[in-house]
Amino acid sequence: MRSRDGNRPFTFSICTLILLTSLTLHAKEYFISYRYVVKDATLYNETLYVSSAMQKCSGVPQEAIVLENSKKSNSLKEILLKNIDHFLSHVNKLALDVKHTEKTKNLHNSSTTILTLKTTCFKVDFNDNFVTIAPFK
Repeated sequence: MRSRDGNRPFTFSICTLILLTSLTLHAKEYFISYRYVVKDATLYNETLYVSSAMQKCSGVPQEAIVLENSKKSNSLKEILLKNIDHFLSHVNKLALDVKHTEKTKNLHNSSTTILTLKTTCFKVDFNDNFVTIAPFK
């Protein structure tokens, strides 16, 4: 929306500045890793590891993602599991590794697909109804 004087970019830059300030002032850092295994077209295993960082992470926070926190939970793992599809589609650009193998033995085909997000540091900011997550690069 435009302001009265038509200064649209100024309004956008103020909102961006507020968002970036909240990311740097109140945010905590977490290590997140994820692994998803499908064997013969059936979900075999899904694991999500979330750990609070003991030391400051080095690097620059990248593009942030905003996830809904309807129950106002402080557990990052619960929030990520509720929004796992949205989180994975965002992290897919970052460093998602996919391994696929197929074997045929005695005319029996077997396949395994493993989707892995290596342990990555994220800056996380909990607000009232949403959580802002930005990966470090």
